[in-house]
Amino acid sequence: MPLVYLPDIRLNIRLDGPETAPPLVLLHALGTDLALFDGLVALLPGLRILRVDLRGHGQSDVPDGPYAMGALIRDVERMMDHAGLRDAVVLGVSLGGLIAQGLAVKRLDLVRALVLSNTAARIGSPAMWDDRCQQIAATGLEPYADGAMERMFGRTWRSAAAMPATRARLVSTDPRGWIGCARAIAGTDFYATTATLTLPTLVLAGDRDGTTPPDLVRETADLIRGSAFHLIRGAGHLPFCEKPDEYAALLTDFLRRTGHLAPRPPD
Repeated sequence: MPLVYLPDIRLNIRLDGPETAPPLVLLHALGTDLALFDGLVALLPGLRILRVDLRGHGQSDVPDGPYAMGALIRDVERMMDHAGLRDAVVLGVSLGGLIAQGLAVKRLDLVRALVLSNTAARIGSPAMWDDRCQQIAATGLEPYADGAMERMFGRTWRSAAAMPATRARLVSTDPRGWIGCARAIAGTDFYATTATLTLPTLVLAGDRDGTTPPDLVRETADLIRGSAFHLIRGAGHLPFCEKPDEYAALLTDFLRRTGHLAPRPPD
């Protein structure tokens, strides 16, 4: 996976699929990395897929924090420019969904449609994020991880098939990067700006998600005129890991309905 050297930061990216295929950008959640989408990418042939390790995560640099949401949006904007992607569908989960909303407002020339997965126009409160950042600065991510997994996967989190890999990603994240991005989330309220969007948007939620509960996700969908909301049952915060076939089918149908992919040929 190549590192892209920018004047202020090195960002790790991955590009999959034919160069001439329709572009899709995947933006991961807090405390994960671009490999979070490995299973989904395998189910999405015929696309040019860009993934980015957000600053402070994966193989990207971990600059001193806190980070601004504007910097995270600018990072993705520069990676799309680097990859030569325009008129893309941008899919963001949780933190990645906030970045996707901000990018769509800023650069409509880059974004033709949005998929907002398990995210909202505002996630949590500044006080909540401040408490978590203080905890992680003091004790690291390991003591925090079990509570995070329960919020992400629900009451049966210990038996969730996707949990061990997700937990491992979380605890391997540099705490400075986690805190830097958490501070960006804490300072972000996109209610007013997201309400100005009119581009095709699919909004997805999991009925077991305690991190971004379905009602919060639906509230964000209601801000965007003409958006479609879908609840994935039996899934939590990462439905593309928990219900990959269902998730890929919903995404592919949306890409076809928006004209990003060719319609399914008749039987």
